[in-house]
Amino acid sequence: MAHPTPPGRPGPGSPPRGGALAWRLAAIGVCVVGPALAFAYVGGWLRPGHLSTSTIIGALQTNGGVHPGYRRNHAKGVCVAGYFESNGALAAYSTAQVFAPGRTDLVGRLAIPGGNPYAPDSSAPVRSFALRLTQPDGQQWRTGMNNIPVFPVATPKAFYEQLVATRPDPVTHKPDPARVKAFFGSHPETQAFLQWAKTAKPSASFATETYYSLDAFYLVDRSGERHAVRWQTVPETPGTPAAGDPNDTDYLSKDVSDRLAKGPLRWHLVFQFADPGDPVDNATIAWPSTRRTVDAGTIVISSEQPQDGGPCRDINYDPTVVPSGIAVSDDPLLAARSAAYAKSYVLRTGEETGAPGFEPRKNP
Repeated sequence: MAHPTPPGRPGPGSPPRGGALAWRLAAIGVCVVGPALAFAYVGGWLRPGHLSTSTIIGALQTNGGVHPGYRRNHAKGVCVAGYFESNGALAAYSTAQVFAPGRTDLVGRLAIPGGNPYAPDSSAPVRSFALRLTQPDGQQWRTGMNNIPVFPVATPKAFYEQLVATRPDPVTHKPDPARVKAFFGSHPETQAFLQWAKTAKPSASFATETYYSLDAFYLVDRSGERHAVRWQTVPETPGTPAAGDPNDTDYLSKDVSDRLAKGPLRWHLVFQFADPGDPVDNATIAWPSTRRTVDAGTIVISSEQPQDGGPCRDINYDPTVVPSGIAVSDDPLLAARSAAYAKSYVLRTGEETGAPGFEPRKNP
């Protein structure tokens, strides 16, 4: 049963205003910074005066709480497995085996943002899709994608500032709208993200979302030439994504199970090629839609398991783990994400096993 809209609050179809908008941006901001939250300042790892990975993970835990044994962000998710069916269309641009015609096995994870593994699925509109593809030669390609078309900010320092700006007040348990507004006002690079955030709603299904790599990478061909690319997974599921039920805290995992009972989930893996002059080190800037794209094949998800015992539980989806034929760009977020994921992995696996010095994981 739908609840009536309180007086003075925008209705479901209205854009948020004033404090409501600031709160929405704060809630989204806390969540989406996670893919790169635990940063060491690139070029200044662990030096005095620079941010450390531990410092920012500590700040993240101050904001979202400590949940031993779980990822520091995207803590709530579901394991999935299947394969990538390559059509060979990228074989001319990359020597990676994953792009040769045929199948490559994968283990993935669909998740929502934030550090609380028991958060309601409607708590934020961001959805994530992580994949680990293992080639016949043993090399792996790991990627973590989100359903936002651009990232809010471009540097590790700005991520930390966003985390501080969106920190919940200890009394109200909500971020200060004035502080949130001041942060976004002082960071004009966030405008493209803000346009998305103003109308974004928590979807009812992982399967209907398009997921973006956000950061740029290079495909490397047989002659050694590098081709700057970004990619996205585009769902075959038709129709417009519907909003999720705010009264059901776990509707996303149920939806995955229901859909898989009827058949595999499918996404097309589409690569976008940069033109000369397009930025390859700034995830806040989308490349024009007129840029050349190549459909490389189909991601097929055929099974799912709860994350606590599933095959994705112990995988670090570090996006800098790439096979020969793919190269990491100079986007500073990539090195930062790698550091964050590594630190989070050490913490949660130590807590999971009850290793000395780590607080054991506690199940509810």
